[in-house]
Amino acid sequence: MTTTLSSSSASGASPADETSVHTLVVGTGPAGILAALGAAAAGPVLMVDRFTLPRDKSCGGMIHPLSQQIFAEMGATMPDDLLLDPQTVYFRYNDWDKHTTYDTKLGFLNVDRKPFDEWMTSLVDGKADIWDACEYRDHEQTPDGRLRVRLNARGQERFVTCDWLIGADGSRSRVRRALGLAPFDCYVTVQDYCLRSGPVDAVFDCFWTKEVPDLAIGYVIPKNERALVGLIYYPGTKRAHEQQDHALEVLRQRLNIGESIKREAWSALKHRNVRDIVSGRGQVLLVGEAGGFLSPTSGEGISWALDSGRSAGRAIAAGGVAEEVQARHRRGTAHLRRMIAWRLRIYPVMNSRWGKTLFGITPKFLIESITNHI
Repeated sequence: MTTTLSSSSASGASPADETSVHTLVVGTGPAGILAALGAAAAGPVLMVDRFTLPRDKSCGGMIHPLSQQIFAEMGATMPDDLLLDPQTVYFRYNDWDKHTTYDTKLGFLNVDRKPFDEWMTSLVDGKADIWDACEYRDHEQTPDGRLRVRLNARGQERFVTCDWLIGADGSRSRVRRALGLAPFDCYVTVQDYCLRSGPVDAVFDCFWTKEVPDLAIGYVIPKNERALVGLIYYPGTKRAHEQQDHALEVLRQRLNIGESIKREAWSALKHRNVRDIVSGRGQVLLVGEAGGFLSPTSGEGISWALDSGRSAGRAIAAGGVAEEVQARHRRGTAHLRRMIAWRLRIYPVMNSRWGKTLFGITPKFLIESITNHI
């Protein structure tokens, strides 16, 4: 049965408190969940998350066909009540400056991220314990070759000794930094849930326009009676929330969106090169954005998180010394590394002015083919 670290249990902890598990997973998102499910075959698993659960996370809530395939292979069925109206949305490119749109046949299941994460967390019931509001600080190796991890649980210091540590803590991963790896540059993502003042096209509308400074890409997705309006700004963007207010005013001139009833902000990694993709070192494995597993062209991350998390869990479950487990995890994520390397080669073209001009005259069947690979 999954347990959540409550305020009372955390406040009762003392520096002398020690917990011993086989695997400690830092982060309870899709990558951490899949890693925990696999690693549970080898021994007790503890998951920790610095947020109080359930949490809000700025995310489009689009479940890619690759994610759906992984769930099917797991035998996990998403509950029908997770799906919003419309249940499936198809990806559409929209260059507002050139008045050019491209509809595609790439369909995503449409959910809100918070209930989706709650459902995913339920998958580890009976297979892992969960402590929320519990932040990873650092770790060291013990004389007997295990790892001793220091945590901050609601202001109280706690220690967990483990054989394996999995960093699934996102683009600003502390576990990654503890390995001596440089932090990522990060896009700033801001999204608003807006009331609809009229019909909104039933598509995953991915747009760009020069009217919004510092915009890398934006999206509009209908979700029941609301419209989710998200904008992704380049690293270093100043006053992103002011930029977002301006963007909403621009969008209201084009779309039937009204008052914002909720705003969320987050960050997403920006790859510098393929060397940013690291599956781990020693007894520490990295998954999801912590390892660099995210599409640099589309920003889609859930399927990459699931895939890399599954790889880490399987690698630990198969057993062996650190070198064997790391090699297994590297092989399990090699296809992701190759896909990212290809996307990094085409991203400068996609993002350039002449590249967008070329895109505007590309035959639709080629756009369809390219879309399925970004």
